[in-house]
Amino acid sequence: MSIEFVTALLGVLATVAFAVTGVLAVAEKRVDFFSAIILGVITAVGGGTIRDLVMDVPVFWSQDLLLIRVALLSSVITFVALSFFSKPQIHKSFLYIDGLGAALFGMSGAMKAYEFGFAWPLGLLVMGVVTAIGGGLMRDILTGRKTLLMSDEVYAVPVVIGIVIMGVMFKFFPAYDSEALVVGTVVAFALRSAAIYWNLSLPPWFTTQKK
Repeated sequence: MSIEFVTALLGVLATVAFAVTGVLAVAEKRVDFFSAIILGVITAVGGGTIRDLVMDVPVFWSQDLLLIRVALLSSVITFVALSFFSKPQIHKSFLYIDGLGAALFGMSGAMKAYEFGFAWPLGLLVMGVVTAIGGGLMRDILTGRKTLLMSDEVYAVPVVIGIVIMGVMFKFFPAYDSEALVVGTVVAFALRSAAIYWNLSLPPWFTTQKK
């Protein structure tokens, strides 16, 4: 399986995941169809857009509208399906899907930085984290939610760990670049899922609020 195929697949899956969270974020608010769809698209492409602007490369959706179409379709389907969710289901689904999107986007963002020759490890970490959290930050700010980044939840740390593992595999096992991308994604999502399931949070010494 080629690295190009794996990268493209992760991009599509990440776009779907974040578009879904964009609509779920306003599920309990009185928001019209078009506003919900726009929010879904912004959430899906926001992180990658910031990444490409920082990297000074063409914004990924400006040359190929496939991911915009994927975001639109995912947002529409989620909006239509909202009536099947209960409020507890919405909250739990939102957290897990957001974690999946962050893991997928984090690895694909770091991979793009790697392809463009950004330095390891800092360059890959910065671009990966920006891609992972950028769309979610836009979503939370636009909807008036408390951003997951501004809490003691284990949110960005799993992405960082996944990127580090992926980068180490790139460095020492360059022939297994596709596998490295998948392993980094799985590790990041598994750690985030574990944090959600067991309601884990960062220790006080790791946050600004000391006890």
